[in-house]
Amino acid sequence: MSQVVTRIAPSPTGSMHIGTARTALFNWLYARGRNGKFYIRIEDTDRKRSTPEATEVILNGLNWLGLDYDDEIVSQFERAPRHIEIAHTLLKNGKAYKCFSTSDEIQEFKDAARKKGTSTLFKSPWRDADPSTHPNSSYVIRIKSPENGETIVKDEVQGEVTFKNNQLDDMVLLRSDGSPVYMLAVVVDDYDMGVTHVIRGDDHLNNAARQNLIYRAMEWQLPIYAHIPLIHGEDGKKLSKRHGATSIEEYQQIGYPSSAMRNYLARLGWSHGDQEFFTDLQALEWFDLKGIRKSAARFDLKKLQNLSGQHINATDDAALLHEIHKFLSSNNKLVLSDEKTKLLKDAFYCLKNNVKTFSELIDKASFIFLDIPIPMSPEASSFIDEYSIEMLKTLTPQLHNVTWSRGDLEQVCNDCAESFGVKFGKLASPLRAVLSGQTRTPSVFDMMLVLGRDETIARLENAEGY
Repeated sequence: MSQVVTRIAPSPTGSMHIGTARTALFNWLYARGRNGKFYIRIEDTDRKRSTPEATEVILNGLNWLGLDYDDEIVSQFERAPRHIEIAHTLLKNGKAYKCFSTSDEIQEFKDAARKKGTSTLFKSPWRDADPSTHPNSSYVIRIKSPENGETIVKDEVQGEVTFKNNQLDDMVLLRSDGSPVYMLAVVVDDYDMGVTHVIRGDDHLNNAARQNLIYRAMEWQLPIYAHIPLIHGEDGKKLSKRHGATSIEEYQQIGYPSSAMRNYLARLGWSHGDQEFFTDLQALEWFDLKGIRKSAARFDLKKLQNLSGQHINATDDAALLHEIHKFLSSNNKLVLSDEKTKLLKDAFYCLKNNVKTFSELIDKASFIFLDIPIPMSPEASSFIDEYSIEMLKTLTPQLHNVTWSRGDLEQVCNDCAESFGVKFGKLASPLRAVLSGQTRTPSVFDMMLVLGRDETIARLENAEGY
């Protein structure tokens, strides 16, 4: 078999939908897992909507997902002369014809067909007309579709899908202004780019039958099709804004790791046994078209969150630090000094568990980023009173000489609480408050270990002013 070539061909509309991202991932996995090529083609023929900024959004989304591509990005708009050339080749070879029917005439045909109860599929009177009868007026170029028999689309996901040829119209190839239609452009571009596998949403399945007419008329080899199920919300309806975030950018901004998003998107409509969590290397090894289901996939935010937490926990500390820096930079959040960066990395052991996003991890690490005086939430302030200050004043000098290990810190803190005749919990709450200004944090001992002796004592001594 020749080298596998896949492509993603999004329209630049201002955002990158989850469905587009999943389609891109499937194409990338299939090609990269077989040492093939993965191309990007921007279907930018709608000049009003197709801006450089909109294209940049798509490229940023692919970059965040980690989906690298081969060669230069193809612009469909710039290839219009080639599309026009193919239309005229079909015309010259008798596989297409000039149609001079006006829009009013076409509408009259359809209205009459409705009254008769016959098919409204337009049958042009110009299909077999003698060129000598052609008027000197504007025309479209239509393909000559077969009038009898069947067109069978062989699909790796949907199986063999049969279309009656009498239900396929003579599709327009060139409009009356000479511009090519999308259906023609897609076929010509895929052929010229050497695309071997067209992996796309099953809403394009009907298009495949009509596009095959062009392949066969040009005597070009058909690609292998795989029309994948659409993504629905948890209510079973097509995924939309009412289900929450639908664009890749939103999930990036929330702080989901791209590795988790790749893992989750791969599982939307495809499976490898019962495996839920897997790495990129495993996905590249396992992904195939046979594992794609026919039924619509359902977007489950809880499953994404669960996978996201697993990926954060499994990520190497150095790689996680790099990801955190990218997340903070892209969202114009904290700028970490070298000192704070080191503390953050040192704290990963107590931050990585039980968080679902980078945002949650940063919130959990907030005690690291504070400087004295520590701002305190109203809830944390409620634990600060004369009695708790006395306990902290008693504890502070004992911390100067204690070995800075978890066991010894636990011992000295428990002894201090016992000397006041209370359980450690009574000391832990004010201690947590003065160290972090919050009530929900890692354990006080983890915070003390991360902050170190000098910073811990400085924060406790500052608490005497409360």
